[in-house]
Amino acid sequence: MVANTPVLTVDNINPNIRDMEYAVRGRIAIRAEEIRDQLNNGEQLPFKAVVNCNIGNPQQLEQKPITFFRQVASLCENPELLAADKEAIVSQLYPSDAIARARKLMSMIGSSTGAYSHSQGVAGIRQTVARFLEERDGHPADPNHIYLTQGASSGVQSILSIMTQNNQTGILIPIPQYPLYSATLTLLGATPVPYYLDEDSGWSLDVASLEKTVNDARSNGTDVRALVIINPGNPTGQCLSEDNIREIIEFCAKAKLVLLADEVYQTNIYEPEQRPFVSFKKVLRDLNSPVELVSFHSISKGMIGECGRRGGYFECCNFDEGVMQQLYKMASVSLCPNVPGQIMVDLMVNPPRPNDPSYPTYNDEIQGLYESLRRRSKKLEAAFNKMEGVTCQPAMGSMYLFPRIRLPAKAIEEAQKEGLAPDAFYSEKMLEATGVCVVPGSGFSQKEGTWHFRSTFLPPERLFDDFCQDIQRFHNDFMAAYSS
Repeated sequence: MVANTPVLTVDNINPNIRDMEYAVRGRIAIRAEEIRDQLNNGEQLPFKAVVNCNIGNPQQLEQKPITFFRQVASLCENPELLAADKEAIVSQLYPSDAIARARKLMSMIGSSTGAYSHSQGVAGIRQTVARFLEERDGHPADPNHIYLTQGASSGVQSILSIMTQNNQTGILIPIPQYPLYSATLTLLGATPVPYYLDEDSGWSLDVASLEKTVNDARSNGTDVRALVIINPGNPTGQCLSEDNIREIIEFCAKAKLVLLADEVYQTNIYEPEQRPFVSFKKVLRDLNSPVELVSFHSISKGMIGECGRRGGYFECCNFDEGVMQQLYKMASVSLCPNVPGQIMVDLMVNPPRPNDPSYPTYNDEIQGLYESLRRRSKKLEAAFNKMEGVTCQPAMGSMYLFPRIRLPAKAIEEAQKEGLAPDAFYSEKMLEATGVCVVPGSGFSQKEGTWHFRSTFLPPERLFDDFCQDIQRFHNDFMAAYSS
């Protein structure tokens, strides 16, 4: 009798998948789900709930959706409500501008959100994105160079895929970095080329050291093709100055690098007078630079937080027409991005205006969320900086803080015994003691000999004081337990 052995095993699958890591939903996040199941089954633990601070997922942590956005989305999902014979009833439930927007969107989409759209996304929505970019940057945008995507992540993966020629293809990624980049490069078999952000100067980028990194990699045979910039930063929360952006673009022109600008946190700016967001597209066009640029945006961040709807876009500037044709072919293979996500992109880039009936509610919701995020970022930053051996740079942007922790020797020894990085050991202990799930800095890469963790500041504001106190209490107990 032939043994019933599986065709696929861990040993014979694609080795790149086996080697790929994604710490944001790695070991600690998996353990957090196990603990949530324990709580749901009635087990008594030192806390009542798991708090997922490992990922920027605002609505999971009670952030309410924007009313106008959901009103329009619901009408598009139920187009029968837009029929003339329903107008009297529907107008009592929905504001007139929400009804008008839904009708306009359905005229662009067609009969149903359940039908495939154009492979690049609905043409009318791409035109709306182009108008948004023109208003933001003061330069024209071509809808044919805009791709709507399943969140920004799928756009990043598509661009990195088309850039990777072989295993010598090198992509410069910041350290610390969002692990989407290292994971995708591992999957593609490309070579990540790390460059380090300077923590002591607010996670700044030094172009002189970047030049040395490129020269060293190229002298070792790596075909360095592109520079990834995350601005505002993830996990670090910095926001680049316009002067620094100009330096980076000029460097990319000199070094013959494609520039990939991850700008999904562009509305999460907490010190706009001191450091406003300036797009790479604006500075590129101001300079009339020939640098090839791809910029990414998403509905998952900002004050919108519609992560599960998976909507985003990227825009290409200065690309060879032949490459653009290949990009379109790639998009065609996936047929189209999901249409509900495309609708949310349209709403993100073209929200209610001051004279619209929905504007007062929309503005109150957006401003309320913004001010609350800003308060929470400052409160958590202060809490971290009061903890023994911890220093934390402020969040100029994004949704995260990335404090540095200096751990006792005994804690480092215990971590080594368990086969864990010291910050992973610390983060696991935090989860078991408080229910708070963070991501160790080793999951993002970091300067050798330093330890960090990344936490969102998304827990509800009504619970935020208790959240900060729980982390501080855990830290005090941890330091006392492992100090000599």
